[in-house]
Amino acid sequence: MKTLILGGARSGKSAHAETLAQAASRDEQRHVIYIATAEARDGEMQTRIAHHRARRPAEWGCVEEPIELAARLRELARPDTCLLVDCLTLWLSNLLFAGQAGAQADAGQPIDCPLFEGQTRALIDTLPTLPGRVILVSNEVGWGIVPMHPVSRLFADEQGRLNQRVAAVCDHVALVAAGLPLTLK
Repeated sequence: MKTLILGGARSGKSAHAETLAQAASRDEQRHVIYIATAEARDGEMQTRIAHHRARRPAEWGCVEEPIELAARLRELARPDTCLLVDCLTLWLSNLLFAGQAGAQADAGQPIDCPLFEGQTRALIDTLPTLPGRVILVSNEVGWGIVPMHPVSRLFADEQGRLNQRVAAVCDHVALVAAGLPLTLK
């Protein structure tokens, strides 16, 4: 089963995903591996990462993968495993900036980012083929005003497109607001 958990910042989406992973561990006897996409590039992100670590059960495995998510999922997926990916939003940001898409958008140039295109396509193609459970967390960023800066508009557009593509290949999709999940699919 593939599950996508969407929500805004501090909506409770990660906590909900962790609850689902705990249930898979307890009820389905699955080993849980947390796949972190964040990179601790500053103090604020280090604090966020520490908060997430403190919340997770000690018996869960943890793997960091900021770029090649599809390959890592293929490597780790097993029938007796639950993979929890937190989060697609930071992964997308990593891809856009590693591939210089942000600089291209900033300069008003057309976006040509093979890394971004290849990695997102690989994720969409890989998800339906994976054994076991996969829970993915992603931000829903398109509910606010249209950003003024080209890089921010690029990111919001690509996040929305990515969420739609992932939702299409997932069995279950939930939107979390104020800590309350609403089943969409």
